[in-house]
Parts: sequence; C-alpha cells; structure tokens
Amino acid sequence: MNIIDMTIHEMHAALKGRQISSVEAVTSMLQRIESVEPKVGSFITVTSEQALSAAKSADDDIARGVCGQLTGIPLAIKDIFLTEGTRTTCGSRILENFVPPYSASSWEKLHQSGAVLLGKLNQDEFAMGSSNESSAYGTTRNPWDTSCIPGGSSGGSAAAVAAREATATLGTDTGGSIRQPASHCGCVGLKPTYGRVSRYGVIAYASSLDQVGPLTRDVTDSAIMLEAIAGYDPKDSTSVDTPVPDYRSALTHGVKGLRIGLPKEYFISGLDPDVQKAMESAIDTYRRLGAEFVDISLPHTDYAVATYYLIATAEASSNLARYDGVRFGHRAEADGLLDMYTKSRSDGFGTEVKRRIMLGTYALSSGYYDAYYVKAQKVRTLIMNDFIKAFEDVDVMLTPVAPTPAFKIGEKINDPLQMYLSDIFTIPVNLAGTCAMSLPAGFSASGLPIGLQLIGKPFGEETILKAGYSFEQATEWHNRKATI
Repeated sequence: MNIIDMTIHEMHAALKGRQISSVEAVTSMLQRIESVEPKVGSFITVTSEQALSAAKSADDDIARGVCGQLTGIPLAIKDIFLTEGTRTTCGSRILENFVPPYSASSWEKLHQSGAVLLGKLNQDEFAMGSSNESSAYGTTRNPWDTSCIPGGSSGGSAAAVAAREATATLGTDTGGSIRQPASHCGCVGLKPTYGRVSRYGVIAYASSLDQVGPLTRDVTDSAIMLEAIAGYDPKDSTSVDTPVPDYRSALTHGVKGLRIGLPKEYFISGLDPDVQKAMESAIDTYRRLGAEFVDISLPHTDYAVATYYLIATAEASSNLARYDGVRFGHRAEADGLLDMYTKSRSDGFGTEVKRRIMLGTYALSSGYYDAYYVKAQKVRTLIMNDFIKAFEDVDVMLTPVAPTPAFKIGEKINDPLQMYLSDIFTIPVNLAGTCAMSLPAGFSASGLPIGLQLIGKPFGEETILKAGYSFEQATEWHNRKATI
C-alpha cells in the first residue's frame, strides 16, 4: 500500500513492524504536499525541517521498542492552534507574523504521543465561515472537484485528509466547522462534547461553542485521535474532569437493538435529492444491521441559526477586542491612539470577521442586550432541553450534515444568509453542547461526497463511534479516494 493512502492504524502497524520508517512516511507526505498544494491550498505553513527532525526522533523511539499509536505518524493541524515557535495566523492578516510562546494543549498531547507535525492548515479567518473563502491566505479547494468549496471553517483540515496530504488532522467546530467540511470532502469528522477536549491554546471565536476534534480517513482513526486529545486540563476552566474511555474497544460492539432517532425537523422538503437518497440508504443499512428507528422532534430547530448568530457573534465581538495593534498582531501606521486602533483592525480583519464583530457588538449594546443576547440565551436553553428530552427515548440521532453537497466557489460569498444556512443541521449540536460525527454516506450525481451525521448524548462519543464504525464496515464509501 502507498504510504499516503494509509490510515493511522495501518501506518502504526507498518512502523511497528519496521516495514516503513517515520522519515519515509513524512518524506512521502511532504512530496505529496508539494505535488498537490498548487491545486488544493490546504496549508498556510509547511514545517518540513521540523517534521523530518521529529520523524528521526520517532524512528529512534521505535528502534528502542517505544511505539505508541501515534508515534511517527505525520499529522497537520488547523492554523487556529497555537504552536510554540511556529507561526499561527488563524487565517487572518492581523496575525500574519504572530509566533506563539506556547502550544495548545491538544497539540501538546499529540506531540507527547509521538505525532509529527507537517504544518498548519488553511481555514476561514478566525474560524468564521462555512466555505473556507474568508481566509486571508486564499481559498482551499475541494480535492473531489477543485471548482467547489471544501466546507468551513476547517476546510484545510478536511481537504488535507481527502487529498492525502496528512494521515489525519485536527480542526475546531463552533457551528459545524469539523462536520460540514468532513461531509463535503468525504472524510470522518468528530465534534466531541463541549468540555471533553481542552480549548487551552486555541484562538477563541465563540468560547461557549468552540470544540476541538479530529478529521480522519476512517472511524477507527477518529477513536485513536480522540483518545489522544481528550481529558481534563486544569488550564481550561471549561474542561470536564471525567475519565476518558477506551474508544477503540467500543467500536466492534455492533448496533443491534440501538435506538436511532430521526428528527422530523432535519428531513425537510428543501433537502437536495442526492442527500435525501443517501440518508434513506443509510437508514436501510442500519435497519439491516439490527438498529431500531424512532421518529422524534426537536421543536426549536427553526430558531437555531438565529440563536447561534447572536451568541457566537456576541462572543466573537468580545474575544476579538484584544486585537488592537498594541499587545500583538498587526499594527498600522497612524496619527494617535484611536486612529491606530481603527486602522489596525480595519486593515487586519477581513469582511466576514468585521460583519460578525459588528453584529455581536450591536447585540451586546445598551438597549439591545436584553432583546437580542439574553433572549438568544433563553432560546439556547430550549434547544438544549429538546435534545435532553429526545435522548430519553433514543441512543443516537441520524441526520444529514448539510442540506446540499459542496457548492461552487463564489456561489454564496455575496449572500451571507444563504452561507449561514449551510450549517442549519450542525449548529443545534453546538448550542446543546453535545457530540456528533460526520462520516461518508454516499455521493452526488456529480461525484461529490455526502456525509451522514450521528448525534450522541453528552459524553456519548463511544456510542456514535460504535454506530459509525458499524455503518462504515457495512458500506464502502470511506474507501473511495479523490483522484486529484
């Protein structure tokens, strides 16, 4: 098997058996990056020298008999994760030359597990977007069709997996930013429960919604990655101190008797016919595997997008106030302090980020705070309660990830509302704080991947991984590869 096609568990077996070396694996990936990057644009920064040095160290460890699941495995991470000594831009000009003095906890855990960093991946600026078109460093393209978007905001993370430029990647999910690009690029994307993975060292967009998760070739790799990054972190006040299960051991338990909920609000008339067909096929597959289906309702779903874009933008307005040209980031030449603030932020932030800062500032302003922000928080509670009530009757929910397959680059860039509606099926999960996963479930008539979303109970990652693995083993969608 070609090294670039290997999953984490396949590469681990090859490294442990000394059939390949980490240096060979990393070299193959770097050659692949050099070959396809002009067409895909997944990376903002490639750390070639650092990667080869780490690979040599990993090979030394393996020679001494030390070979964990991630030892010597070449990974890449979204450019929202701080990496000590390596530039971190968050897809923005305002952080173009920012080199952090410390690393994010999630990357530190992977690094300590022996993983090798290939580089930092492209994303929508400050993770604000559904298409990867708001990056200050160019639009990432979908490896299945380079005229299409890869999804966002973790578009580089999904495209790098699909284009086989990294064995697996890390992304973040605030309103669907792991699951939606995973769906559009034909890979597995897992959004863990809020608090399951530390957010320390992750540049904040919306602090009550952001969550770190993996994008991988298959469900087994997703379980391996989650086990590596999950766990309590005293540096993150939102991190939950609860044991991390052995996720891989749960995969093979099967789904016989599993109660799967079908929320009626997610199977709407406007659903793309190819997406509808993929969902119906997935339901048939689960029935054959012995799962039981229950019709359920999440009645406040219609309010989720509006609620999200009030809460998320309000938190973004607060979080992004620190980029003022004084402490770090871009500083414009100006006459006086106020002019410097204005010019630094005007030059440094892109259109979408400015739009969301203004929306959030308005929602938090005197006279509108109660009418917008407080009301949105109350509706968020109703949405959370919908999930709690539904999970009294079911073990997991099955829904589409997105209403359509990947759309053309430029198609929605001038219509923010249509762009925001791309996340209509993923946003409620973030508002509820629970876990969900996207996995390949079919292809459109034009050959674009379509993802299936499995939603689990809070800290129910074992169940969605088990359900995802059973579906994966019964289908062949995850075996298809983009021919870029």
